[in-house]
Amino acid sequence: MLNTDTVGKTAPVDEKLPLRTLLAFGLQHVLVMAASPIASVFLMSRILGFDADLTASLLSATFLICGLGTLLQSIGYAGFGSRLPFIMLPGGAPIILFIQIAQQYDAATASGAVILTGLFYFIVLPVFKRLLRFFPSMVIGTMLLLVGVNLVKILGLLIVGRNPEAADFADPGNIFLAFVTIALTVLMARFLTGIFKQLAILGGLIGGTLIAFLIGAMHTENFSLTPLVGVPEVLPFGMPTFDIIAALPLMIFCMISMVEATGQTVAISEVVGKELDKERDVARTIRGDAIISFLGGFFGTSLIITSGENIGVVQATGIRSRWVTVAAGCMLIVISFLAPFTSAIQVIPDAVIGGTGLVLFAIVGVMGIEMLRRTDLRDSSNMYVVAVALAVGLFPILVPGAYSNFPTGIAAFLGNGVAAGAITAAVLNAIFHHTQSAPQSEPELAPLDKNIQSQN
Repeated sequence: MLNTDTVGKTAPVDEKLPLRTLLAFGLQHVLVMAASPIASVFLMSRILGFDADLTASLLSATFLICGLGTLLQSIGYAGFGSRLPFIMLPGGAPIILFIQIAQQYDAATASGAVILTGLFYFIVLPVFKRLLRFFPSMVIGTMLLLVGVNLVKILGLLIVGRNPEAADFADPGNIFLAFVTIALTVLMARFLTGIFKQLAILGGLIGGTLIAFLIGAMHTENFSLTPLVGVPEVLPFGMPTFDIIAALPLMIFCMISMVEATGQTVAISEVVGKELDKERDVARTIRGDAIISFLGGFFGTSLIITSGENIGVVQATGIRSRWVTVAAGCMLIVISFLAPFTSAIQVIPDAVIGGTGLVLFAIVGVMGIEMLRRTDLRDSSNMYVVAVALAVGLFPILVPGAYSNFPTGIAAFLGNGVAAGAITAAVLNAIFHHTQSAPQSEPELAPLDKNIQSQN
């Protein structure tokens, strides 16, 4: 029976907001995620010894590809893109794998590996779609909790530094900046109203940056107003070299990223209140990741994948329209050609970005806990699934380098705590609930999962 209450109404995820609202909230997404492409490019450039011009070109290219990917995921076209408010970013693990391939072979081979991996997505996707029934809310909730813990750790390292031997490691000034940023965000969320309350994340970020400027903690030596325009270079490393053996680590990771994309698609669908067809919508997300990563390979980027980082932003602000991330995607494209703006983003202190990220990524973990609440953890089967998956996932997160002496491909998989934990949860869920000797009762599903099950 047709629900007359919803006839003629626009779903929140499809609502087209006023332009000033789109610009304000789109900018919030951009500033929150800007650290990821900047950090990935500078890490790559520092390790591989790229000069300043090549580094600037790669940074411009990364913003461009992230912007195009964000538009594709948010708008969707011909089965590509989930039509959800997603931001696309360079993956941390793919950057490390790209660097390793470039060191072992050369940068042209690393770019070729990205292009091959983009094609490999399409080869394995039909098989992966058949496995989605093994990812109920219990598995997704476990994965989101691991995502939250992992991202909080990464942002914590951004605040205190990665090298305990460095003179500025755990600098009290940086920790002060991070917690001042958090405090400003909380105060704005508590005492402001309307759109200003919803922009508390952006306000905290700007406020933390201003305080950093006042106390002399901002480093503007790399800021420049010239040149005005920066154009990304196509094939910056020359013609790509295609070597399947060299590409294997990235191909293995692409299957891991499919698991992450599944959890992120389920999570963001719940946040925006969109009814999910898991097989269809997850496939759209993954196809978007595939085609954008394929394109990025021609501009010298590593895999560009759907990010869970903006899920916390959407949850915190309550702004569920995908047109906000459309605005963010457009901004990223414009930024990719505006060299001074790209330069200005780089002066925001790591500690300020880290403070903002700590709040957002902890929200992602809380969403995982909320999904786990729907599962009866008093059932010993479910308890073992979640407990063992958390053990497997938390081990490499809390003990970095635990698998450093393993072969590269195995280390890439086991060392990714999010993927290892999620796959462990899916496998154990299959063993306990999808084998003939297992009890007939299924783990309690999320409301969305129940809706999907009733449609099949």
